[in-house]
Amino acid sequence: MSNTHSHTHSHAHAELKGRNLFISIVLNIIITVAQVIGGLMSGSLALLSDALHNFTDVISLVVSYIATLLSKKSASLHKTFGYKRAEILAAFVNAATLIIVAILLIKEAILRFQNPQVIDSDLVIWLSLLGIVANGLSVLLLKGDSQNNMNMRSAYLHLLTDMLASIAVLIGGLLMKFYEIYWVDSVLTLAIALYLIWVGFDLLKDSFQVLMLFAPENIHVQEIVKEVQNLGEIRNVHHVHVWQLNEEETHFEAHIDFNTDITLSQFDAILVKIEELLYHKFHINHVNIQPEFGKCGPKDIIVQD
Repeated sequence: MSNTHSHTHSHAHAELKGRNLFISIVLNIIITVAQVIGGLMSGSLALLSDALHNFTDVISLVVSYIATLLSKKSASLHKTFGYKRAEILAAFVNAATLIIVAILLIKEAILRFQNPQVIDSDLVIWLSLLGIVANGLSVLLLKGDSQNNMNMRSAYLHLLTDMLASIAVLIGGLLMKFYEIYWVDSVLTLAIALYLIWVGFDLLKDSFQVLMLFAPENIHVQEIVKEVQNLGEIRNVHHVHVWQLNEEETHFEAHIDFNTDITLSQFDAILVKIEELLYHKFHINHVNIQPEFGKCGPKDIIVQD
């Protein structure tokens, strides 16, 4: 059993996602170039750190854009699921880059903290304002899709953290301009890096679980088995597998041992009951059942195939 949506609506929504991602890519290329030049001219590590983060945003947005295009491709004889997992893979790559960049920023922040430098705060302030405006627009463009799509959420998090980083750089620039507190540049870089690790790890864990075919955290296999076995015709449910293909599709497969040697038409009627139960109670929309009667073999819920 599966959800049905209008093909036209889905196609239009995918086109809108692609357009919003493309606009965000262009905005971030502009920010990155401006901040690299400004960082080198001003001597601001925080600004260069923000530029590096913006560069990873560009890469992550390009990866997300390609994944969005691939996810629209149809299945084939050799790719029976199509490219439905492309967006999950993109989310994993983007989350990993967030953490890698954060580690590099921590290293640079420690080195700069030991050797603080005088920084052109005026340039830092104006370029951080540019970053806030451009990233803020990108965040607004992707916010809606980020609620329901892991790939878009990874792109959204890159942009959101970069907007926050630009705000931190602006604060640092103001403190340097009016109070000459130059070490705040390194402290803010360190704070940005720690925040990147915090948000990146969560997304990395979620996308890793989907790629590894783990059962969704909100689904308890033993509860599913208990509910299915409550149907009077069923003796035992075993060889159970539950996994997510992507964020829209959750799959369930199992061997079901019946109490009597039922006919195929009887099995079809029971299968409809199982599909309704799993869909409405557990939000599982793809069900594959292997029927059995009096068959020898292990009857454990989980059997290593």
